[in-house]
Amino acid sequence: MTRVLLLSDTHSYIDDRILHYAKEADQIWHAGDIGDFKVTEPLEKLGAVKAVHGNIDDHKIRAAYPESLYFDCEGLKILMTHIAQYPGRYAAATKALLTSNPCDVLVSGHSHILKVMKDAKFGHLHLNPGAAGTHGFHKMRTALKFVIHNRKIDDLQVIEFGERGRLKP
Repeated sequence: MTRVLLLSDTHSYIDDRILHYAKEADQIWHAGDIGDFKVTEPLEKLGAVKAVHGNIDDHKIRAAYPESLYFDCEGLKILMTHIAQYPGRYAAATKALLTSNPCDVLVSGHSHILKVMKDAKFGHLHLNPGAAGTHGFHKMRTALKFVIHNRKIDDLQVIEFGERGRLKP
């Protein structure tokens, strides 16, 4: 069993609420637009971090984290990339990745819109945790947490950290 915290679009922002949930996770996945190592450094002290860079990330973050990442978790093949778009209208690079190397779960960020949806054509679950940072157009800062066990995602929960412009107690 692996407990996962899924973040994206922190844009250099991390706070105690994010760290609270990270402490409860075995793995912390970050789907890009990290912004600064001050986000990933405290997360790495708490658990295994798997991350990709996003379009706002500088050359240092890009050197540390790939554009796309395939990995296995509890028998599920995971593909993580920052800009994927959504089922039926994937970005060309994502469609090529999915065609050449299918996955069970596609994780993305970029849109700042939380979405959990099944892709009938490619047969995977698509997860986008929204945005956990304070920069962007989203109203609510969000993330996902879940458990992977026996090749299944269970206990999937949306975390709301509070409104983007205001910290939630």
